[in-house]
Amino acid sequence: MALSRSLRLRAVCGLAAALTLAPLTAAPTAVAAPADLREVMFVGNNWDGTADVIRSGGDLARIGRIDVVPDRDQRLTEIYLNPVKLAYFLGVRLGPGEGHDQFVDDMYSTPDGTAVVVSRPSFADVVSVDIATGRINWRFPVAGYRADHMALSPDGTRVAVSASTANTVHVLDVRTGRQLGSFATGDKPHENLFTDGGHQLWNMSIGEVTTALDAPWLDWTKGDRHITVVDADTYAPIRTVDMRERLDAFGRSDLSDAVRPAAFSPDGRQLYFQVSFFNGLVEYDVAADRITRVKTLPKNPATSEDRTTWVNDSRHHGLSTSPDGSKLCVAGTMDDYATVVDRATLTEGPLVPAQKPYWATVSGDGKSCVISESGADRVTAIDFATGQPTASVAVGDHPQRVRLGHVPAGWTGPAAR
Repeated sequence: MALSRSLRLRAVCGLAAALTLAPLTAAPTAVAAPADLREVMFVGNNWDGTADVIRSGGDLARIGRIDVVPDRDQRLTEIYLNPVKLAYFLGVRLGPGEGHDQFVDDMYSTPDGTAVVVSRPSFADVVSVDIATGRINWRFPVAGYRADHMALSPDGTRVAVSASTANTVHVLDVRTGRQLGSFATGDKPHENLFTDGGHQLWNMSIGEVTTALDAPWLDWTKGDRHITVVDADTYAPIRTVDMRERLDAFGRSDLSDAVRPAAFSPDGRQLYFQVSFFNGLVEYDVAADRITRVKTLPKNPATSEDRTTWVNDSRHHGLSTSPDGSKLCVAGTMDDYATVVDRATLTEGPLVPAQKPYWATVSGDGKSCVISESGADRVTAIDFATGQPTASVAVGDHPQRVRLGHVPAGWTGPAAR
């Protein structure tokens, strides 16, 4: 999802998007990975608190597993001794956790491959876990009571994390965990994307997604949802984008303005995003500041039309772009499929059956879309060229985020303690 689609730059930094609101600049020079590091994918198993490390392409075979809640007993003791924290902890379990604790939402490895930085929703924090020992290097409690999506800066030195109950994004030093800055967002900040080579940061707020007030006429109860764009060096606001106005202008007042997973075209001119309750995606022209196309994708006849049964208001949740920008990969979460969409025509390819696919990213070689099947505890690769599945591997309980990263060459898991 970076402005430059250099696979090496994506692999070293595990990037999100890269674009600029100013005229586009030349793509950065590719960065070679150190010879003593191995490119991998980290899979966050949200409900059991582990991160599986798998090959970044090919058969996706598992290499090792990291416990990202080694301090579980200490954290639970703190929570159970604090009535307010306990109330929110149980609220996360009963709400977004679907009856489970959420121990890993997002994660990125550090550029040197020595640690993985993890946001832990139920513990309302971000931690750095040493890849060699499995011990925690540092811990940062977020504002409020839940940590959510993250983004790593292009140079790999900063990580942005959404504090979803505090309407705040923190930006942390990945080496020390020290807060470098923060900024206010709309209600329930969610996705974060570094842009313009790391000089801008976009945050998408999704509003309240855990209530049963899901009828279209009750949309007003979901809160203030907008995109916040800040200067990533000073954290000063640059602009906000209210998609309600843009959707209405396009004639789609029926769609929610809660922007979910998003991806930029390689040149940064278009933003593609999913919204709550919608089986499809939206194309937004960044320079013109307007929506240009909306694509409705097929429904699964077996999917209930009762919107209160859709997980956290998301019908489709997971979106990525191929390195050459010609294809989009869509996770059709509640419709139990994934599909590759031609970006020029927005025509979908084969519907690949998948059990509650929750995320979509790109393999290390750029040839495949990789989805997490949270309902099957698997990760599956789909070829961008053919739209057909090519590999699948079992992982832990309820995989969600999948991120490219690095571990030391020869690593197979933390040393026994």
